[in-house]
Amino acid sequence: MGPEPNSPTCPCCAPRDAPPGRMRHRGGETLHRHLHERPFAAIVLAGGYVEAGDTGRHCVTAGDVIVHRPFERHLDRFDPHGAEVLVLPLSARWRGSVRGHIADPDAVARLAERDPIAAQHLLDREMTRRPANGHDWPDLLAADLLDAPDLSLAQWAAQHGLHAASLSRGFRQQFEITPAQFRLIARTHRAIDRVLDAAVALSTVAAAEGFADQAHMTRSIVRQTGRSPRALRSALWLADEATSRPFR
Repeated sequence: MGPEPNSPTCPCCAPRDAPPGRMRHRGGETLHRHLHERPFAAIVLAGGYVEAGDTGRHCVTAGDVIVHRPFERHLDRFDPHGAEVLVLPLSARWRGSVRGHIADPDAVARLAERDPIAAQHLLDREMTRRPANGHDWPDLLAADLLDAPDLSLAQWAAQHGLHAASLSRGFRQQFEITPAQFRLIARTHRAIDRVLDAAVALSTVAAAEGFADQAHMTRSIVRQTGRSPRALRSALWLADEATSRPFR
């Protein structure tokens, strides 16, 4: 049996951790759904794009910020004129907003060149929260699944006048995964966030996040990250050391 799609062992979903610093994307470029192991903020310096991933769909332009948690996946579709984006590494313990806006993104970019930690603090102080700005039904479904991973897809489809097949097909066109996959990933990310707290027992996390048992949660986390919960906890704490290194 081959590797599971959207897992770290799938060749097409191998980690694509972008180097910190400024990145330029050409007009019309599409980056299909891919994995980032390390947390970072994408700060749009110029241009714009649409991102659809584990936190929903976001349409962003200059000054907008999208925060990515560890082991998050998304796809990006860039505007005709492309975009320039600052990739700013973050601590795994970052608990700021997922999406926001900053009035002077270039100030963060300049500071990050000599002091990434200070740039993180500046972003934390200056970023104003903004809600996801999609309004199509796939965006509404993604938001509802993030709020309630136990949501019944059949009931949601019926309430919105959609057939089950149309629900799955339409959602996949935007996110490159099915609603059922998105739902499991949402539950797993909630567990990953709690696993980072070394004081919380793994069995407690599993029960709180709706997994059948600790083994069920462990399998889901391994599929999402390639690591067991305990190994993940150690890896992410060690990775925080890298966020203090200057970059160009």
